[in-house]
Amino acid sequence: MSGLLALLDDVAGIAKIAAASVDDVAGQAVKAGAKAAGAVIDDAAVTPKYVHGFSAARELPIVLKIARGSIFNKLVILLPVALLLSAFAPWAISPLLMLGGAYLCFEGAEKVLHALSHHQVNEPHLQATPDGGAGLEEERVKGAIKTDFILSAEIMTIALAAIPDGDPIWKEALILAIVAIGITVAVYGFVALIVKADDLGLHLHESGGNLAGLGRGIVKIMPGFMKLLTIVGTAAMIWVGGQIVVHGLHEMGQHQPYLWVHHMAEAAAHALPAAPGLAAWATTAFFDGIFGLVLGIILIPVANHVVSPTIGALRGLFGISA
Repeated sequence: MSGLLALLDDVAGIAKIAAASVDDVAGQAVKAGAKAAGAVIDDAAVTPKYVHGFSAARELPIVLKIARGSIFNKLVILLPVALLLSAFAPWAISPLLMLGGAYLCFEGAEKVLHALSHHQVNEPHLQATPDGGAGLEEERVKGAIKTDFILSAEIMTIALAAIPDGDPIWKEALILAIVAIGITVAVYGFVALIVKADDLGLHLHESGGNLAGLGRGIVKIMPGFMKLLTIVGTAAMIWVGGQIVVHGLHEMGQHQPYLWVHHMAEAAAHALPAAPGLAAWATTAFFDGIFGLVLGIILIPVANHVVSPTIGALRGLFGISA
Protein backbone atom coordinates (compact mmCIF):
# COMPACT_ATOMS: atom_id res chain seq x y z
CA MET A 1 0.00 0.00 0.00
CA SER A 2 2.81 2.39 0.90
CA GLY A 3 4.45 1.58 -2.46
CA LEU A 4 1.24 2.49 -4.30
CA LEU A 5 0.97 5.77 -2.37
CA ALA A 6 4.60 6.58 -3.21
CA LEU A 7 3.92 5.85 -6.89
CA LEU A 8 0.84 8.08 -6.87
CA ASP A 9 2.88 10.81 -5.18
CA ASP A 10 5.54 10.54 -7.90
CA VAL A 11 2.86 10.69 -10.61
CA ALA A 12 1.36 13.77 -8.98
CA GLY A 13 4.81 15.38 -8.85
CA ILE A 14 5.40 14.64 -12.54
CA ALA A 15 1.96 16.03 -13.38
CA LYS A 16 2.76 19.26 -11.51
CA ILE A 17 6.05 19.62 -13.37
CA ALA A 18 4.31 18.96 -16.68
CA ALA A 19 1.60 21.50 -15.87
CA ALA A 20 4.24 24.07 -14.94
CA SER A 21 6.06 23.36 -18.21
CA VAL A 22 2.85 23.81 -20.20
CA ASP A 23 2.14 27.11 -18.44
CA ASP A 24 5.73 28.23 -19.09
CA VAL A 25 5.54 27.29 -22.76
CA ALA A 26 2.20 29.06 -23.18
CA GLY A 27 3.47 32.17 -21.39
CA GLN A 28 6.63 32.32 -23.50
CA ALA A 29 4.62 31.76 -26.67
CA VAL A 30 2.35 34.71 -25.82
CA LYS A 31 5.37 36.94 -25.10
CA ALA A 32 7.13 35.87 -28.28
CA GLY A 33 3.99 36.42 -30.35
CA ALA A 34 3.46 39.88 -28.84
CA LYS A 35 6.98 40.93 -29.85
CA ALA A 36 6.12 40.12 -33.47
CA ALA A 37 3.19 42.56 -33.45
CA GLY A 38 4.55 44.84 -36.18
CA ALA A 39 4.93 42.09 -38.77
CA VAL A 40 1.58 40.59 -37.73
CA ILE A 41 -0.32 43.86 -38.22
CA ASP A 42 1.27 44.38 -41.60
CA ASP A 43 0.38 40.81 -42.62
CA ALA A 44 -3.27 41.48 -41.72
CA ALA A 45 -3.20 44.82 -43.58
CA VAL A 46 -1.58 43.45 -46.75
CA THR A 47 -3.52 40.21 -47.32
CA PRO A 48 -7.06 41.53 -48.07
CA LYS A 49 -5.92 43.11 -51.36
CA TYR A 50 -5.20 39.64 -52.76
CA VAL A 51 -8.93 38.79 -52.82
CA HIS A 52 -9.95 42.12 -54.37
CA GLY A 53 -11.89 41.66 -57.61
CA PHE A 54 -13.05 38.08 -56.99
CA SER A 55 -16.63 36.95 -56.45
CA ALA A 56 -17.83 36.69 -52.86
CA ALA A 57 -17.92 32.90 -53.17
CA ARG A 58 -14.16 32.75 -53.87
CA GLU A 59 -12.98 35.13 -51.13
CA LEU A 60 -12.86 32.69 -48.19
CA PRO A 61 -11.38 29.80 -50.25
CA ILE A 62 -8.57 32.13 -51.37
CA VAL A 63 -7.90 33.25 -47.78
CA LEU A 64 -7.85 29.58 -46.73
CA LYS A 65 -5.32 28.74 -49.46
CA ILE A 66 -3.05 31.57 -48.34
CA ALA A 67 -3.41 30.50 -44.69
CA ARG A 68 -2.39 26.92 -45.59
CA GLY A 69 0.64 28.30 -47.43
CA SER A 70 1.50 30.43 -44.40
CA ILE A 71 1.37 27.41 -42.09
CA PHE A 72 3.63 25.50 -44.50
CA ASN A 73 6.06 28.43 -44.58
CA LYS A 74 6.27 28.61 -40.81
CA LEU A 75 6.16 24.95 -39.72
CA VAL A 76 7.80 23.06 -42.58
CA ILE A 77 10.46 25.55 -43.75
CA LEU A 78 11.12 28.22 -41.13
CA LEU A 79 10.71 26.22 -37.90
CA PRO A 80 13.48 23.69 -38.72
CA VAL A 81 15.75 26.52 -39.90
CA ALA A 82 15.12 28.42 -36.64
CA LEU A 83 15.96 25.32 -34.55
CA LEU A 84 19.16 24.72 -36.54
CA LEU A 85 20.19 28.33 -35.98
CA SER A 86 19.47 28.04 -32.26
CA ALA A 87 21.46 24.81 -31.97
CA PHE A 88 24.46 25.51 -34.22
CA ALA A 89 24.64 29.25 -34.92
CA PRO A 90 22.96 31.24 -32.13
CA TRP A 91 25.34 34.12 -32.90
CA ALA A 92 23.52 34.54 -36.25
CA ILE A 93 20.09 35.18 -34.70
CA SER A 94 20.73 38.84 -33.81
CA PRO A 95 22.19 39.81 -37.23
CA LEU A 96 19.34 38.01 -39.00
CA LEU A 97 16.85 39.77 -36.74
CA MET A 98 18.46 43.11 -37.61
CA LEU A 99 18.35 42.21 -41.31
CA GLY A 100 14.64 41.49 -40.98
CA GLY A 101 14.14 44.72 -39.04
CA ALA A 102 15.93 46.65 -41.80
CA TYR A 103 13.62 45.01 -44.34
CA LEU A 104 10.56 46.14 -42.35
CA CYS A 105 11.96 49.69 -42.29
CA PHE A 106 12.60 49.58 -46.04
CA GLU A 107 9.14 48.28 -46.91
CA GLY A 108 7.44 50.70 -44.53
CA ALA A 109 9.39 53.70 -45.85
CA GLU A 110 8.63 52.66 -49.43
CA LYS A 111 4.90 52.61 -48.63
CA VAL A 112 5.15 56.06 -47.01
CA LEU A 113 6.92 57.56 -50.04
CA HIS A 114 4.44 55.96 -52.45
CA ALA A 115 1.53 57.33 -50.40
CA LEU A 116 3.04 60.83 -50.32
CA SER A 117 3.70 60.80 -54.08
CA HIS A 118 0.28 59.22 -54.84
CA HIS A 119 2.17 56.67 -56.94
CA GLN A 120 0.69 53.21 -57.38
CA VAL A 121 3.04 50.34 -56.63
CA ASN A 122 3.44 47.98 -59.59
CA GLU A 123 2.72 44.47 -58.31
CA PRO A 124 2.69 41.93 -61.17
CA HIS A 125 1.03 39.23 -59.05
CA LEU A 126 -2.03 41.48 -58.68
CA GLN A 127 -2.52 41.77 -62.46
CA ALA A 128 -4.74 39.59 -64.64
CA THR A 129 -3.26 36.48 -66.28
CA PRO A 130 -3.89 34.93 -69.73
CA ASP A 131 -5.64 31.98 -68.03
CA GLY A 132 -8.44 34.20 -66.79
CA GLY A 133 -10.10 33.62 -63.40
CA ALA A 134 -8.35 30.37 -62.45
CA GLY A 135 -4.93 31.65 -63.48
CA LEU A 136 -5.49 34.96 -61.71
CA GLU A 137 -6.50 33.20 -58.50
CA GLU A 138 -3.43 30.96 -58.51
CA GLU A 139 -1.19 33.94 -59.31
CA ARG A 140 -2.69 35.94 -56.44
CA VAL A 141 -2.29 33.05 -54.00
CA LYS A 142 1.35 32.50 -55.03
CA GLY A 143 2.08 36.22 -54.64
CA ALA A 144 0.44 36.30 -51.21
CA ILE A 145 2.37 33.24 -50.01
CA LYS A 146 5.66 34.78 -51.20
CA THR A 147 4.90 37.96 -49.27
CA ASP A 148 3.83 35.88 -46.27
CA PHE A 149 7.13 33.98 -46.34
CA ILE A 150 9.12 37.17 -45.77
CA LEU A 151 6.85 38.34 -42.96
CA SER A 152 6.71 34.82 -41.46
CA ALA A 153 10.51 34.64 -41.44
CA GLU A 154 10.60 37.88 -39.47
CA ILE A 155 7.88 36.65 -37.08
CA MET A 156 9.71 33.37 -36.42
CA THR A 157 13.06 35.11 -35.94
CA ILE A 158 11.54 37.60 -33.48
CA ALA A 159 9.86 34.73 -31.61
CA LEU A 160 13.12 32.74 -31.51
CA ALA A 161 15.03 35.74 -30.16
CA ALA A 162 12.40 36.14 -27.41
CA ILE A 163 12.94 32.58 -26.08
CA PRO A 164 15.35 32.55 -23.09
CA ASP A 165 18.76 30.97 -23.64
CA GLY A 166 19.21 27.45 -22.33
CA ASP A 167 15.73 26.12 -23.07
CA PRO A 168 15.75 22.55 -24.46
CA ILE A 169 15.21 22.22 -28.20
CA TRP A 170 11.82 20.48 -27.77
CA LYS A 171 10.61 23.46 -25.77
CA GLU A 172 11.84 25.93 -28.39
CA ALA A 173 10.12 23.88 -31.10
CA LEU A 174 6.85 23.80 -29.15
CA ILE A 175 6.92 27.54 -28.45
CA LEU A 176 7.67 28.35 -32.10
CA ALA A 177 4.94 25.98 -33.30
CA ILE A 178 2.38 27.59 -30.96
CA VAL A 179 3.42 31.06 -32.14
CA ALA A 180 3.25 29.97 -35.79
CA ILE A 181 -0.20 28.39 -35.53
CA GLY A 182 -1.63 31.03 -33.20
CA ILE A 183 -0.48 33.97 -35.31
CA THR A 184 -1.63 32.35 -38.56
CA VAL A 185 -5.09 31.60 -37.15
CA ALA A 186 -5.38 35.10 -35.69
CA VAL A 187 -4.17 36.92 -38.82
CA TYR A 188 -6.15 34.98 -41.41
CA GLY A 189 -9.22 34.73 -39.20
CA PHE A 190 -9.11 38.52 -38.95
CA VAL A 191 -8.57 38.79 -42.70
CA ALA A 192 -11.58 36.53 -43.33
CA LEU A 193 -13.73 38.81 -41.14
CA ILE A 194 -12.49 41.89 -43.01
CA VAL A 195 -13.14 40.55 -46.52
CA LYS A 196 -16.64 39.35 -45.58
CA ALA A 197 -17.61 42.46 -43.61
CA ASP A 198 -19.10 44.17 -46.69
CA ASP A 199 -21.20 41.12 -47.49
CA LEU A 200 -22.41 40.95 -43.89
CA GLY A 201 -23.29 44.64 -43.91
CA LEU A 202 -25.15 44.32 -47.21
CA HIS A 203 -27.03 41.28 -45.94
CA LEU A 204 -28.11 43.10 -42.77
CA HIS A 205 -29.18 46.13 -44.80
CA GLU A 206 -31.25 44.08 -47.25
CA SER A 207 -32.85 42.00 -44.50
CA GLY A 208 -34.36 45.14 -42.99
CA GLY A 209 -35.46 45.27 -39.38
CA ASN A 210 -33.50 46.66 -36.46
CA LEU A 211 -30.10 45.66 -37.88
CA ALA A 212 -30.51 47.42 -41.25
CA GLY A 213 -28.88 50.58 -39.90
CA LEU A 214 -25.95 48.56 -38.57
CA GLY A 215 -25.53 46.96 -42.01
CA ARG A 216 -25.42 50.36 -43.71
CA GLY A 217 -22.90 51.54 -41.14
CA ILE A 218 -20.61 48.54 -41.75
CA VAL A 219 -20.65 49.08 -45.53
CA LYS A 220 -19.97 52.78 -45.06
CA ILE A 221 -17.05 52.51 -42.66
CA MET A 222 -15.18 49.58 -44.27
CA PRO A 223 -13.24 51.63 -46.90
CA GLY A 224 -12.05 54.01 -44.18
CA PHE A 225 -11.26 51.10 -41.86
CA MET A 226 -9.14 49.43 -44.57
CA LYS A 227 -7.23 52.67 -45.09
CA LEU A 228 -6.71 53.04 -41.34
CA LEU A 229 -5.52 49.43 -41.10
CA THR A 230 -2.96 50.06 -43.85
CA ILE A 231 -1.68 53.19 -42.06
CA VAL A 232 -1.43 51.38 -38.72
CA GLY A 233 0.29 48.41 -40.36
CA THR A 234 2.85 50.65 -42.06
CA ALA A 235 3.54 52.60 -38.85
CA ALA A 236 3.92 49.36 -36.89
CA MET A 237 6.38 47.99 -39.46
CA ILE A 238 8.57 51.09 -39.25
CA TRP A 239 8.41 51.24 -35.46
CA VAL A 240 9.14 47.56 -34.88
CA GLY A 241 11.85 47.50 -37.57
CA GLY A 242 13.54 50.55 -36.07
CA GLN A 243 13.31 49.10 -32.56
CA ILE A 244 14.89 45.82 -33.68
CA VAL A 245 17.81 47.55 -35.39
CA VAL A 246 18.42 50.03 -32.54
CA HIS A 247 18.36 47.25 -29.93
CA GLY A 248 20.53 45.01 -32.10
CA LEU A 249 23.17 47.71 -32.53
CA HIS A 250 23.19 48.19 -28.76
CA GLU A 251 23.75 44.47 -28.17
CA MET A 252 26.60 44.46 -30.71
CA GLY A 253 28.41 47.31 -28.94
CA GLN A 254 27.11 50.35 -30.84
CA HIS A 255 25.23 52.00 -27.98
CA GLN A 256 23.85 54.97 -29.90
CA PRO A 257 21.09 55.78 -30.64
CA TYR A 258 19.80 53.28 -28.04
CA LEU A 259 21.15 55.20 -25.01
CA TRP A 260 19.90 58.54 -26.36
CA VAL A 261 16.40 57.13 -26.93
CA HIS A 262 16.48 55.56 -23.46
CA HIS A 263 17.48 58.93 -21.95
CA MET A 264 14.63 60.71 -23.78
CA ALA A 265 12.17 58.06 -22.56
CA GLU A 266 13.29 58.59 -18.96
CA ALA A 267 12.91 62.36 -19.35
CA ALA A 268 9.38 61.90 -20.72
CA ALA A 269 8.49 59.61 -17.81
CA HIS A 270 9.65 62.24 -15.30
CA ALA A 271 7.73 64.96 -17.17
CA LEU A 272 4.48 62.95 -16.98
CA PRO A 273 4.37 61.44 -13.45
CA ALA A 274 0.68 60.54 -13.85
CA ALA A 275 1.56 57.95 -16.53
CA PRO A 276 5.33 57.43 -16.61
CA GLY A 277 5.18 54.01 -18.26
CA LEU A 278 2.98 55.24 -21.10
CA ALA A 279 5.15 58.32 -21.61
CA ALA A 280 8.35 56.26 -21.75
CA TRP A 281 6.83 53.72 -24.15
CA ALA A 282 5.37 56.37 -26.47
CA THR A 283 8.66 58.29 -26.56
CA THR A 284 10.67 55.15 -27.28
CA ALA A 285 8.24 54.07 -30.01
CA PHE A 286 8.30 57.55 -31.58
CA PHE A 287 12.08 57.81 -31.82
CA ASP A 288 12.48 54.16 -32.86
CA GLY A 289 9.95 54.91 -35.59
CA ILE A 290 11.85 58.03 -36.72
CA PHE A 291 15.07 55.99 -36.84
CA GLY A 292 13.28 53.23 -38.76
CA LEU A 293 11.83 55.68 -41.30
CA VAL A 294 15.21 57.34 -41.93
CA LEU A 295 16.91 53.94 -42.26
CA GLY A 296 14.19 52.74 -44.63
CA ILE A 297 14.55 55.82 -46.86
CA ILE A 298 18.32 55.26 -47.01
CA LEU A 299 17.78 51.60 -47.94
CA ILE A 300 15.37 52.29 -50.83
CA PRO A 301 18.05 53.24 -53.41
CA VAL A 302 20.29 50.46 -52.10
CA ALA A 303 17.51 47.91 -52.64
CA ASN A 304 16.48 49.27 -56.04
CA HIS A 305 19.95 49.80 -57.54
CA VAL A 306 22.08 47.15 -55.81
CA VAL A 307 20.07 44.34 -54.20
CA SER A 308 17.34 43.86 -56.85
CA PRO A 309 19.73 43.86 -59.85
CA THR A 310 22.04 41.43 -58.02
CA ILE A 311 19.17 39.05 -57.25
CA GLY A 312 17.96 39.32 -60.85
CA ALA A 313 21.44 38.52 -62.16
CA LEU A 314 21.74 35.49 -59.86
CA ARG A 315 18.33 34.21 -60.96
CA GLY A 316 19.36 34.54 -64.58
CA LEU A 317 22.67 32.82 -63.89
CA PHE A 318 21.02 29.80 -62.29
CA GLY A 319 17.95 29.79 -64.51
CA ILE A 320 15.51 30.56 -61.66
CA SER A 321 12.23 32.21 -62.61
CA ALA A 322 10.90 35.09 -60.50
